[in-house]
Amino acid sequence: MNKHVQAFAVPLIAVVVFLAFWEWLVWVNGWPTFKMAAPSDLPAAYIRHWDLFLTMGWQTLWRTILGLLLAVIFGTFLGMIMGFSRIMRDALYPLLVGFNAIPKATVVPIVALMFVGQHDFNTVLLAFIISFFPIAVSVSIGLSTLEPEYRDILRSLGASQATIFWKIALPKTLPEFFGALKVAVTLAFIGTNLMEIVSPHGRGLGALFDSGRTNSDFPLMFAVLIALAFLGIVLYYIVVALEKIFAGWAERAPG
Repeated sequence: MNKHVQAFAVPLIAVVVFLAFWEWLVWVNGWPTFKMAAPSDLPAAYIRHWDLFLTMGWQTLWRTILGLLLAVIFGTFLGMIMGFSRIMRDALYPLLVGFNAIPKATVVPIVALMFVGQHDFNTVLLAFIISFFPIAVSVSIGLSTLEPEYRDILRSLGASQATIFWKIALPKTLPEFFGALKVAVTLAFIGTNLMEIVSPHGRGLGALFDSGRTNSDFPLMFAVLIALAFLGIVLYYIVVALEKIFAGWAERAPG
């Protein structure tokens, strides 16, 4: 099988098998729609609320992307500081680990109360807070593990610190960076939807999910979850495409 066809067909088959198993599970247990929705119940929910899915899906998407972009900028900058300075790495790592260990659901009401009524800002902020950590750590590790022999050789040839960064450090860090970015994509969606669900001024797919929960509309709730999964997969594969462009040289064919 052609590798490009395989790359498309295998995930598609996996999704079909998952949906078939989900449908079978609901059918064999005889669960009604007010207890558990089946995949066959979801098209009606999409048709009934298609305008809300388009509007709120876009609201969720742009906030997530903005939060993720801020996380990339800040996480990369912080990772560079820790990667090039052992003192800063020793000082900042405990703070980062401790902050990341705090359940982010507990941060949501704090942020919502601090910036009352600023829903867009709150949502982007939470997406940023949740997703910058893996980026900062990956960049830091990539830079701090750079072989000193490379630096010594380039310095002996008169290379500046900037040249060493662009020619050696940056390319070496890219595989770790994109690996962390794949994780950060899903984390950013989690942050966005936490705020959309909890905030009294929430908008977006999280608010639509909460509306379904309030009305015990299980088909709508599961339709929202599938829509979120779809958006997450799309962003994930965008990152994969960027990885192939900028760090494709690091990919190794499986044995």
